[in-house]
Amino acid sequence: AAGNPAVVELVPTYRSLLVQYNPRENNYAEMSSFLNDLVSGLEDSPGSAAEPTFIELPVVYGGEDGPDIEAVAEHAGLSTEEVIEIHSGTGYRVYMIGFAPGFPYLGGLDERIACPRLKTPRTRVPAGSVGIAESQTGVYPNAGPGGWRLIGRTAVKLFDPHLTATDATQSPSLISPGSEVRFVPVKSHANV
Repeated sequence: AAGNPAVVELVPTYRSLLVQYNPRENNYAEMSSFLNDLVSGLEDSPGSAAEPTFIELPVVYGGEDGPDIEAVAEHAGLSTEEVIEIHSGTGYRVYMIGFAPGFPYLGGLDERIACPRLKTPRTRVPAGSVGIAESQTGVYPNAGPGGWRLIGRTAVKLFDPHLTATDATQSPSLISPGSEVRFVPVKSHANV
């Protein structure tokens, strides 16, 4: 909602957009009118969305970095090499950021490697872990709990809480909704 100083933050999700605003700047009726006008303008100008940002993440697949890749391969009836080829063979649209700060929910996972979440989540998943849950893939930006099937890990820092979003050039998250992420297989994190 550019152009309205009352807008404090925008939080996109799969089907909605949370608009946080300062009610001292605009009351509810004013903000509602502003947003309705904005949406009407978008409907009248299809294709006006900004070009996505493209991000390539080097990933070490399997081994200690991807302890569940064999289970994903077995579930899919494929080899681990085929899982890697399929997973890294396409770009993924960032639908939303959620669950944890900077955690990207990536859509477009090939259904051949879709796999259910773990029955019992791990208490600690290393930062940079790449996982699969159902028809999505994602990357854990920080160490923490998680129930996704881990197939690899990137050494790229995805989230830095010391950066602020006050400067448009310094978002705390490397990845934002609408971006496109592509995973690039590497043999070791030294290649990064």
